[in-house]
This record gives sequence, C-alpha cells and structure tokens, in this order.
Amino acid sequence: MGSPLRTTPARILATIAALAFLAACSTAAVPAAGTGTGPGPRHGPGASPGTVLAASEAQAPVAGTGNGSAAIPPVQAAGASGGDTTVPGAPNCPMFPASNVWNTDISRLPVDAHSAAWMRSMDSASLDLHPDFGPSGGFPYGIPYNIVTSTHALVPVKFQYASESDKGPYPFGADTLIEGGKNAGGDRHAIMVNKTTCTLYELWEARYSASGSTAGSGAIWNLASNRLRPAGWTSADAAGLPILPGLLNYGQVKAAVAAGHPITHAIRFTAETTQSAYLWPARHEAGSGSNPSLPPMGARFRLEASFDVAGFCASSAPYCADAKAILIEMQHYGLILADNGSNWFFQGSAYPQWPDGLISLLKQIPARAFQAVDESCLMVSPSSGRAAAKPGCPIG
Repeated sequence: MGSPLRTTPARILATIAALAFLAACSTAAVPAAGTGTGPGPRHGPGASPGTVLAASEAQAPVAGTGNGSAAIPPVQAAGASGGDTTVPGAPNCPMFPASNVWNTDISRLPVDAHSAAWMRSMDSASLDLHPDFGPSGGFPYGIPYNIVTSTHALVPVKFQYASESDKGPYPFGADTLIEGGKNAGGDRHAIMVNKTTCTLYELWEARYSASGSTAGSGAIWNLASNRLRPAGWTSADAAGLPILPGLLNYGQVKAAVAAGHPITHAIRFTAETTQSAYLWPARHEAGSGSNPSLPPMGARFRLEASFDVAGFCASSAPYCADAKAILIEMQHYGLILADNGSNWFFQGSAYPQWPDGLISLLKQIPARAFQAVDESCLMVSPSSGRAAAKPGCPIG
C-alpha cells in the first residue's frame, strides 16, 4: 500500500506515535465523472453471514498459498524500497504503486457536495458498519486470496460477460480457494496473485472444472502499474476496480499495531442502492437510475476527523488497539464504494482468521460518523489510478 513516507505529513506522524502507544495495549490474536455503458453484472455482497457450510463442504487452507494464517506473513514495515506495502505472501510485489489512489491519504480533501444526500440514501443515521468477514461458518467468512507462482497451471475461462473480461488464461484450479468455499452461492470471488510476475487475477462467479472453467467476469492487473481498466468495463466487482487492495487483512492490523505504523490503504465497501454512474477511479456502474442522491460507484468516504478514536473503547479491552488502528485507517484512507450489497458492509480477507472480539468492536462503528469526500482533484489521467496533490487538493 501507499507509504506514509511519501508526504510525511504531521498528522500521519502523530498517527504513528499513537499506534506505537496502542501497541502496548494490544491483545494477541486468537486463531480461529463518467457513466458506464457496459452491460456488466450487478454484483451482490460477499457470502451471506448466515451461510454455514457443512464440515464436508469447507475448504482447508492450502499450504504455501497465502491462505492459511501461518502462510501469510505480516505486512512489511516501510523500508528502503520507498515504503510501499507489499502483498502479504508475496513480499516482492507491491499492492499497486504507493502513488495509487487506493494508497492515498484523503483526510484533508474537501467534503463532496453530495455527501449528506448519499449518507441519507444508505440509512447512515440508523446503521453501524458491518464487517463482511469473520470466523463464522464452516468456511471463514471473508474473501480468501491465493498466492501462486509461474509453475501453477493456467486454464482458459469461459465468461458470461466476455466483452468486458480479460481473456487470460488464469492460474485457477481445483486447489484455488474461493469466497464461501467450494459449494458456496453468492459472489464466489476467486483471487490469485502470481508472486513471480506480480500479476493479480480476479474472478467473479468462479467455478472450476477439469472439463472447462467458467466465471461471470474476470480481470487481470499488473501490480506495479497504475493503469485502470477501459472505461465502462466491469471487473470481478461492479465498479470495475480490483478487489484485493481494498480487503482489510488481520495480518496487516496486527503488524500495524505492533510496529506503530498506520495501515495505508482504503477499504472496499457496499451500498444497497447506487446511482447509474461511476467516479474515478471506478470504471463501471451497476446502478438504479440517475438520482444524484444515490452514491455512484467509486464514491469515497472517510471517518470524520472529529470522531473520538481514543474514546472508542477502553485501552485495556481485548482488541481495542486493533480496532483503533482500523479507525485511524478509516480517517486517513477511508472506504471506496465498489459493489452493490448491504449498506455499510466492508470487506476483509478470510485469512488470517479474525477474532470474535475484534469483530464485535468493529460492529460498533457508527455510519453517521462518515462523510463523502471529493477526490476528483487527485486524478492525473482518467485511465490511471495515480493520485497527485495540487494547490487546493492536499494529500493528508
């Protein structure tokens, strides 16, 4: 992810000091603007929190893939490479360049003129955020991802939305963990990272078969590049964005608290009803009309600076330091609207598995404490995810 060393603002330095203090209170983990015209899919949220798989249906972590808690190392601290956060499990691969909009501190950007209306449309006054991940069910609730090498077999995939999908082939197989497990319904996202080439592959509605694999849509990214998908194209989500950089990862949280450095990327989230439009860096819409009171895909929200992070929970409480680290992330990097689903559901990786205590704290974050920001001034090119500060357009 992006590095706090890129701008070294006083607010981030204060954040680092706060996280160093929080580390002393940490509790060990318990294992456990254009409009799109394409006909792409209207994706839903992640696997239903009520879905429970039988033991015979659950998929075990695959050794060495980055899906098991022991196989995903902590996110690396900033180093000589420029401070970029790497892909957990693929330490030589950046999670997109530090200059990418996913990795940009938006804490000082102006509030979007539509903020109040968008907040009302998502029932913000009466809802709390909901972590779309956790230890429930026969398969961990969340989106797993798979670390592979160039030795992994590549297979062709037949797509429902072939005109907006990258042809591939994809490193997809019987060993690939998918969202919800082998027999799941829902979105069935499959995410693969080739750590040899630093290539990200993502599928929606992924179904592997030795006789021919299928998916609703698929997208491929070079993790070292800021290049976006063609205008109007979907991806494995409705906004035409990559999924992996927006997943909150428990390994990241633990590493951030232990090292006293912030988590430096935005988090992916969903809204029930969206506008038939998208904002940079999104590339695709899946909305319900042109009502400007509905948020478009790509809309970015941040936790207000006035929110009392210090008072959110007692420092001595289990996982309080972890929760505060995520709150600080939400203040500086915020949430990006990436798909249709339940209001204020935000996504995380399935592994390392999340402790119930932290999930309970994250369910207490009030949606009303957020505001939409206008990040359009950060855009360097409509076809690039690179973000740059300008006069009147500060990066945190």
